[in-house]
Amino acid sequence: RHCTDVICCVIFIVVILGYIALGIVAWVHGDPRKVIYPTDSYGQFCGQKDTPNENKTILFYFNILKCASPVVLINLQCPTTQLCVSKCPDRFATYIDVQASYRYKPDQWNYFRQFCKPGFNNPRKSVAQVLRDEDCPSMIIPSRPFLKRCFPDFSTKNGVLTVANQTTFKDGRGKTRNVTDLREAANGINNVLDARSVGMKIFEDYAISWYWILIGLFIAMIVSLLFLVLLRFTAGVLFWIFIFGVIGIIGYGIWHCYWEYDHLKGIPGSDLTVYDIGFQTDFRVYLQLRQTWLAFMIILCVVEVIIILMLIFLRNRIRIAIALLKEGSRAIGYIMSTLFYPIVTFILIAICISYWAVTAVFLATSGEPVYKVMANQTLCKYANLTCDPETFNTTNVTKLCPGAQCTFAFYGGESLYHKYIFIFQLANAFVFLWLVNFAIALGQCTLAGAFASYYWASRKPADIPLWPLFSSFGRAIRYHTGSLAFGALILAIVQLIRVILEYLDHKLKGTQNSFTRFLLCCLKCCFWCLEKFLKFINRNAYIMIAIYGKNFCTSAKEAFFLLMRNVVRVAVLDKVTDFLLFLGKILVAGGVGVLAFFFFTQRIPVFAQEAPTLNYYWVPLLTVIIGSYLVAHGFFSVYAMCVDTLFLCFCEDLERNDGSTAKPYFMSASLHRILGKKELSPKKA
Repeated sequence: RHCTDVICCVIFIVVILGYIALGIVAWVHGDPRKVIYPTDSYGQFCGQKDTPNENKTILFYFNILKCASPVVLINLQCPTTQLCVSKCPDRFATYIDVQASYRYKPDQWNYFRQFCKPGFNNPRKSVAQVLRDEDCPSMIIPSRPFLKRCFPDFSTKNGVLTVANQTTFKDGRGKTRNVTDLREAANGINNVLDARSVGMKIFEDYAISWYWILIGLFIAMIVSLLFLVLLRFTAGVLFWIFIFGVIGIIGYGIWHCYWEYDHLKGIPGSDLTVYDIGFQTDFRVYLQLRQTWLAFMIILCVVEVIIILMLIFLRNRIRIAIALLKEGSRAIGYIMSTLFYPIVTFILIAICISYWAVTAVFLATSGEPVYKVMANQTLCKYANLTCDPETFNTTNVTKLCPGAQCTFAFYGGESLYHKYIFIFQLANAFVFLWLVNFAIALGQCTLAGAFASYYWASRKPADIPLWPLFSSFGRAIRYHTGSLAFGALILAIVQLIRVILEYLDHKLKGTQNSFTRFLLCCLKCCFWCLEKFLKFINRNAYIMIAIYGKNFCTSAKEAFFLLMRNVVRVAVLDKVTDFLLFLGKILVAGGVGVLAFFFFTQRIPVFAQEAPTLNYYWVPLLTVIIGSYLVAHGFFSVYAMCVDTLFLCFCEDLERNDGSTAKPYFMSASLHRILGKKELSPKKA
């Protein structure tokens, strides 16, 4: 063994160090509070500790009618003054009414004043000036907090939209308006609030049933292990049952088509052709034609003949595939630790995802507060221009645009760092893809090395090295980090291009012409196919690296040509393996899912008292089913890697050895028997 692809290894290490530096820079400049806390018009966070707004956790909008939708309220800045408040209004009130009665109803003024700008306490100021300067809102309406923002407290009464059981309100400018005027400003809030209610119930269900969910996933793990063990004895039976089942179903289809064809004989109109009746939206019309059933019968007969001929000519290769599946089950039985290696891959990928997400959030919140002029007058030429709140009152903007304010707009910046934040985000995504693919490659190479040590052992299991999984992991890290990084790099580049194409497709929707749509569709399809092909090549290249310790390009070339020389065996083994593993996943997920259904619906008398009372029984049920499928997928991915490794070793064994005393085969006795005397005879020079 020697180190392979050293240059790529050095580049990979440098990139990781640069990625760490990027994370540190993002951490220094970023501020996640911009995501956690809403920001008022002065650029201050609502609810932040050790600030004047510590107890004011909710954002209040002076005039919500100026806001088009919740999307504008949450993501952008609504063109109205926004203040941090401790609670949302719980009543209807207008500034005109409160000011007129402040002398003999001071409680109303004190309540309304908490929604005015901090420090404002001048009820003698004229209403026109107050509304112009936006010292106070012209009105307040009953609201409730959502996403730490005050939204109208909508409800439906007898099919009529209301707010606090009222259908009208005063807008504080001398008009009485219908609450439906608020609909556009708070469009979809009720649906979102209902979704929040459902979310709370789902959370409660998880809190009650998490223990039973874990038990269900543990059962799925045990069933997956049993299935892999039993494949050693049942792989051939399951496959042949499926094959003969398909032949029987197609045979029944042929008989049924003939019966329909014969049954329609003599019925008026049944002898018409499809061409005679043309295109019909009701497809049942075609079922009344003899020609339709004749076509179905011919198609099914052709399919039946093809399947039977494939079984006749490929029977030996199918037997080899089944023998390799059994051999894979036997290999896993000797190296049981490999079944738990996916946990290592999962932890590595989880670390990559966490680091990428945290870095992305810090990069996204790296901007400085940007303030813009907000003017009540639509013709103000300074509207939406950037401004400085500290010097704004000394400018002539307030004179030319009375009532204009310098309010917080968004986070951004003009520095070199802020100009390249998008590039940093792109680099963050690229290195993330590279690291994830490297973690997957490391797992595949480690498993391949362990299973290859099983195959090339002369006496199984006596000659299998001690701790084969840990030895293989050490070799992969020590000698082949560069090769694994090289393969992961190629795949990451293709995946990044796919991400960019999806981004362009999303951005150009609605504005692109037919040619652009066609071009993007072709590019997306081509790169999807390229990614699938590269994953196939990389997977087999990692197996060859684990066996021979050569560099990535050499291993990929040798693996590719080896597979091409055995292309029929590859196709047969791939389909047989896919079928059996898919059957296993469905069996595990379906079986555990049925058990969970009967348990959570309290239909198992023995456990009826133990089953928790839930709002939605489908919440833990779906979690158990999906989780069981993922657990089975994790175990079966090891099995698939085992079979692929044994297959490449098998092909190498056939090419390098001839079964003679000088060059004996390393394959098991069962594979010896399937190959037969002809293939086991020594090869002629």
